[in-house]
Amino acid sequence: MTANSDRDKDPTVAVELRLDRISRLYNSLDPAPFREKELEAAADAYIVGSAEDAGPRPIRLVVMLPPSELAKQEADHIGPSIRHHFELRRDSENRSLRNMWWRGRVSLVVGLAFLAACLVGRNLLLSMPSTVAHILSEGLLIVGWVAMWGPLDVFLYGWWPIRARWKLLDRLSRIDVELKSQTS
Repeated sequence: MTANSDRDKDPTVAVELRLDRISRLYNSLDPAPFREKELEAAADAYIVGSAEDAGPRPIRLVVMLPPSELAKQEADHIGPSIRHHFELRRDSENRSLRNMWWRGRVSLVVGLAFLAACLVGRNLLLSMPSTVAHILSEGLLIVGWVAMWGPLDVFLYGWWPIRARWKLLDRLSRIDVELKSQTS
């Protein structure tokens, strides 16, 4: 009874992954050494999806394998290889975030220059008394501000999903991995 009540108080979410062979965990086309192999896409998606479902609660991965697979030397490297896989994905997200910020800064400079040119053109058109010039001046104002949407999107909204993925992958790069014997 004590073990169950202790387990009920444990806020850690156990994510179980049942496999019949260790090799099913990894991408069979990846030529990297075992410890650096990329996870199979389905295993990656399952682990990431389970971590997203767990929200902020701590998680641990329980890899269930037949006893014959647990006896293999590769079994000792499963935990480090899974963490390494998510470290690589986290670093990739970090690069994406840096690239997005760079693109945002460049597009902000371009957008501001274009907006300034549109406003100068608008002021020139407003000095003319014609209706057509007034319509064109309003068009330049709108086009100038529309050109600012790209950088504003990056700085206001675009980075959130990448940062959230980075945080999730950072959590997974430190995940506790437990190996258990799977009974048939």
